[in-house]
Amino acid sequence: MITTQHEPLTRSVPAYGLNSPAIATADDERAWFAVFTLPQNERSVRRRLDVLAIESFLPTFELTRVWKNRQKTTVDAPLFPTYLFVHISRVERWRVVESPGVVSIVGNSRGPIPLSNAEIEFLRSDFCRSRIAPFPEIAVGQRVRIKCGPMGGVTGTLVRRKGLLRFVLNVQLINLQASVEVDAQDIEPIPA
Repeated sequence: MITTQHEPLTRSVPAYGLNSPAIATADDERAWFAVFTLPQNERSVRRRLDVLAIESFLPTFELTRVWKNRQKTTVDAPLFPTYLFVHISRVERWRVVESPGVVSIVGNSRGPIPLSNAEIEFLRSDFCRSRIAPFPEIAVGQRVRIKCGPMGGVTGTLVRRKGLLRFVLNVQLINLQASVEVDAQDIEPIPA
């Protein structure tokens, strides 16, 4: 009978150990990440992360809704639907991903991608909080409706963008076409 002696399987641990500053910096350094949630679960995920003592931020804006009975109400709506931001370290990622309502932390094949602190601070600033609102991406050729003003309710096709906040619409009236320049805030896309 042949017997062999096996060496115990051990992992190579660096000489600086687990409590060294080199590892603590990598694992304990906090960064902002975007978290993708299930639709309409941003607030419940934020509450759950608060219970877990994980810093989170859900940017919102005031939205005025008009009901069928012409009642107006103002509600706080998420600025980026299905997204919120968390300030976590590398070791806290699993606590976020395992939270109910969380789909993933936004990243690529290499892992989650941290966001710029300056972007998050801008979104959290008082300046931004009172003036920000989402703006739908409108592509050239898309049908749009003018929301207000003397041409309120008129529909047209976006012909071109003129700068960041101006659009040129091709409006068809009585089988004739005319182009009109409109502010970005005065138009809305028409669902297909």
